Amino acid sequence: MSYAIIRSGGLQYRVAEGDTVRVPRVKGDVGQELTIDEVLAVSSGGKLTVGTPLVDGASVSAEVVGHGRGKKIIVFKKKRRKGYQVKKGHRQDYSELRITGIAS
Repeated sequence: MSYAIIRSGGLQYRVAEGDTVRVPRVKGDVGQELTIDEVLAVSSGGKLTVGTPLVDGASVSAEVVGHGRGKKIIVFKKKRRKGYQVKKGHRQDYSELRITGIAS
């Protein structure tokens, strides 16, 4: 089982061929092929290659499956005895990617 650890939007994901992952919103239309060059590690045939910080020549190809927005989270701030309260909501944009290949 070969897999790769990629970085997208400041977050790290462990992906294998055929996986579907949700990453922070990327530019691209639905059905478009993307190449992710920020590969931190690659495991192939039981051999792990770790980059410093990236693996040279490694890339992961993915297809954009869709875009969406996550569930709303509530950000609430309060300072006691000061009459200060702020309530805000936030929804994170995301893209769903299907991993189509890992090249090391």
